[in-house]
Amino acid sequence: MPQAVIAIHGGAGTITRAAMDARREREYTAALEQVLQSGQRVLAEGGSALDAVTEAVRLLEDCPLFNAGKGAVLTHAGTYELDAAVMDGATRNAGAVACVKRLRNPVLAARAVLEHSEHVLFAAEGAEAFAQAQGLELVSPDYYFTQARHDQWQRAQAGTGMALLDHDAAALAAKGADPLDADKKFGTVGAVACDANGNLAAATSTGGVTNKQVGRVGDTPVIGAGCYADDIAAVSATGTGEMFIRTVAAFDVSAQMRYAGLSLEESARRVVMEKLVAIHGRGGLIAVDRDGNVSLPFNTEGMYRGVARVGEPVNVWIYG
Repeated sequence: MPQAVIAIHGGAGTITRAAMDARREREYTAALEQVLQSGQRVLAEGGSALDAVTEAVRLLEDCPLFNAGKGAVLTHAGTYELDAAVMDGATRNAGAVACVKRLRNPVLAARAVLEHSEHVLFAAEGAEAFAQAQGLELVSPDYYFTQARHDQWQRAQAGTGMALLDHDAAALAAKGADPLDADKKFGTVGAVACDANGNLAAATSTGGVTNKQVGRVGDTPVIGAGCYADDIAAVSATGTGEMFIRTVAAFDVSAQMRYAGLSLEESARRVVMEKLVAIHGRGGLIAVDRDGNVSLPFNTEGMYRGVARVGEPVNVWIYG
């Protein structure tokens, strides 16, 4: 059986050269390490891949450094709309929520949909009502607020007035800022894992895109686009959501392995470096196969990412 392993990402984007002070970089590195260690512990104790990715993404949602849960970006109306998805490769069961405004942890709601509903995707008030019926925690919109995201939203409104992916806005780098420019970063978090039984799972969560139109949904809760797992591979993506939807990017990694006999590394590379680039899609993904191989390709300057195998030290990276 493969060695159990978990990989995570916290978004991809443009490196802010002026913001590479050691203190800020350590803050992001420490956050990634702590999340990885928690997921690693789940696997070491015999937990499933699904349990490990759910726990990792829950912790990423609770960390204000990343655009998911606490620290989510704002819509054009100054509101919050969050999306999440999970998928169990062993069963092909999946659950997702979109445009939720009051859930502390959208990934837990997605997990509840997977486990307790005949449906796959719930949206808006229906998703919140379902989650509340499952006993999940509701919060006021103020819970998601961070000053950095509010400032980013104000810059977007004062600029083009259009919906801005993290890589689109004007760079306003400053010492002590996010090592990946907050105005040039794709804001999504995710995790993939292979457990001791060789089963795979993936989870993805996001606060969306800054200044987006109310009701816009990207790739994160779309099974096969921003999140996918089967018995071949598990994938979580971050980037220009519309392009990941159009290429069915997460599923395509597994499909190329199944139908063309490609390795995980080659399949993931083709999706990120060729198929997405061909339609001007930017970002990256994390993927793991049933043998425990891991691939972390991205076509931007950096991507928050890390890998932890059971019994080994964790490894995290930011830059290319």
